[in-house]
Amino acid sequence: MNQLEAMRIFVRVAEQASFTRAAESLGLRKTSVSHAVQTLENALGARLLHRTTRRVQLTQDGQAYYERARELLAEFDELETLFQRSAQALRGRLRVDMPSAMARKHVLPHLPAFLAAHPHLELELSSTDRYVDVVREGFDCVVRAGTLDDSRLVARRLGVYRVVNCASPEYLERHGVPHLLEDLAHHQLIHYVSTLGARSPGFEYPHGHEYRTQPMPGVLTVNSADAYEHACLAGLGIIQAPAPGVREYLQSGALVEILPQYRPEPMPVSIVYAHRRNLPRRVEAFMDWIATTMHPHLTD
Repeated sequence: MNQLEAMRIFVRVAEQASFTRAAESLGLRKTSVSHAVQTLENALGARLLHRTTRRVQLTQDGQAYYERARELLAEFDELETLFQRSAQALRGRLRVDMPSAMARKHVLPHLPAFLAAHPHLELELSSTDRYVDVVREGFDCVVRAGTLDDSRLVARRLGVYRVVNCASPEYLERHGVPHLLEDLAHHQLIHYVSTLGARSPGFEYPHGHEYRTQPMPGVLTVNSADAYEHACLAGLGIIQAPAPGVREYLQSGALVEILPQYRPEPMPVSIVYAHRRNLPRRVEAFMDWIATTMHPHLTD
């Protein structure tokens, strides 16, 4: 087994945090995977992994080697297809992350066509509402909704989500329909935070050329978009959600838009990725496809 193949095996073990899962995903025996990593460590003269009976974890040297190895493997895959310009020439693995609701409603329904057009690509799709660490967790690119604050990353703006205020008919029947900001003192807000324990800013509204927030009572705090929407459907309070995500509920009457004159600030949507000298063509192709796929749901 050459060092390049051993490098691929090590990267898979690091990403799976398990020799067993890495072996299963590669179609190899666990002993072969373990031997490849041990041979690589001997060749490098460094310990790359901490091994225990329960988990496998990167050492400090292992983390540095993993990050560089992923870049080298991506460049090698790109080199193999340097002179092949067809769509099917794109090959290799892509690791991407995006909000769960976006993946479920807007991306996954169109994904079969993308993968059919690029049959040699392998896609690892993380759909979570937490902010992943693009560099440390080895993502090729990440779609983010909201304000960006990581200067290490390159951002490609796709557009903005229009955000609306919603409540269920049952909730409005019990609490009445608010018409003014003052009315919100008698209503419940379903609070959304990215990390439980964080403080919810309250109800956001426009004020002249800026946006402000007003504290509101609420007995429920959630940290996922799906829980946010379904809590509103259950009549637990008011939400401020991206319009594309609740469009079907508004059209069916399951939710009702309220206070349209107090819509929150539109939410920017961007693709972010780590600085690289030469971005692999497969990453560029996926980002272009995401931009096209998301275009109908965004405004400029």
